[in-house]
Amino acid sequence: MPGFSASFSFQSMGRLKNTILTFLKGMGMGAADIVPGVSGGSIALITGIYEQLLDSIKSIDAEALKLLFKAKFVEFWQHINGKFLLTLLAGILFSIFSLSKLITYLMEEHPIPLWSFFCGLIIISAIIILRDIKGWTIAVILFLLIGIVFAYFVTGLPPTGSPDALWFTFIAGAIAISAMILPGISGSFLLLILGQYERVLQAVNERDIVTLALFALGCVVGLLSFSRLISWFLKKYHALTIAFLSGIMLGSINKIWPWKKVISYRLSSSGVQKPFITENVLPQNYLSVTGEESLILLAILAFSFGILLVLGIERTAYYISKK
Repeated sequence: MPGFSASFSFQSMGRLKNTILTFLKGMGMGAADIVPGVSGGSIALITGIYEQLLDSIKSIDAEALKLLFKAKFVEFWQHINGKFLLTLLAGILFSIFSLSKLITYLMEEHPIPLWSFFCGLIIISAIIILRDIKGWTIAVILFLLIGIVFAYFVTGLPPTGSPDALWFTFIAGAIAISAMILPGISGSFLLLILGQYERVLQAVNERDIVTLALFALGCVVGLLSFSRLISWFLKKYHALTIAFLSGIMLGSINKIWPWKKVISYRLSSSGVQKPFITENVLPQNYLSVTGEESLILLAILAFSFGILLVLGIERTAYYISKK
């Protein structure tokens, strides 16, 4: 019995460790999704849970509903990989509600180091992901370039006005969640394009249950439909899909480039003037164009930290997988 007890304790510790890691990965996804220009899907891909996430979401199907209606809750929970999804969602929500004010503060007060950090994170992540492609062909290179061009075009779209009705919040949720599971395309940025970013962030800060519930419902609808499409492509054309997703990540640098010149402003709902349309500038020209310091040294440090963080995550994941 002592051997059984020790084995049981070891298995319990292993499950607890996996749960904590999944929660932390969810926190990383939540923190990324708050920032317009960074995707939670990128974090999922970096941390090695992207395909598991898609498969788990895809498992919420007709069979799952049958089990639920028959009150077979244990079988339903196992069918949808419920423990993984719940832990990940808890981490995402914890991060969103706890970090929304901090991220907002950093975007307003320290944008250059924040965007530099995410640039480093995304570039090294794309390189690591592309490294896993075994057979490089002309088609793989073409899909990589298509992904870069696609993301560059999407991230160059200007924000627009949108209906103030609650039904549009539902539509925005369905569209944004599709981007949130795409590495490189930020759901937050699409919310900006749709004119809903500030509204949703304000709803989070003010705990506006009605707005958040409609937004969440739209997310569920978009998530269940779009995840199946991406999962199918990953299984049928894995190398091409990975190349395309990595290209999207690299192309998204256009949006999160740290040095920007504001072309026009908009008034927020609280009457505060905020940047509306921006244009990227080179760091050596930033001072002459904007009258502000380029903070190149700080940007390099933040950029390097982003790289080291991803490398640390990768090495930690590799070490754990060998355990």
